[in-house]
Amino acid sequence: MDNIYMLTDSAILAKIGEKLKAIRLKQNITQQNLAEEANVSLSTVKKIEKGEIGSFDSLIRLLRTLGKLDALQLLVEEEQMSPSEYYNMVQRSKANQRKRAIGRINNVQKTVSEW
Repeated sequence: MDNIYMLTDSAILAKIGEKLKAIRLKQNITQQNLAEEANVSLSTVKKIEKGEIGSFDSLIRLLRTLGKLDALQLLVEEEQMSPSEYYNMVQRSKANQRKRAIGRINNVQKTVSEW
């Protein structure tokens, strides 16, 4: 497979379209049936298969209907943090917190109260 980072956006879209078409044909589904099951127009299916993906919503519907929604799994997974990573993050957060200058506030309060 090509390195995806070396491909243009158009080339990536074309490959996605080709892959969806191959999946559809392998499952012996017509474009019309896919459109009806995914609740999108026939022209949308044809455009997506040509790599003209104008709506992410339509792409998700096709992936769901073809049983390939798991292709997006990495995009929806929550990052898991180990306990040590969490501890380090909390410690860095605490270190970056602003410190209140209590001594200066007390001196200002005394000066104001002396008025």
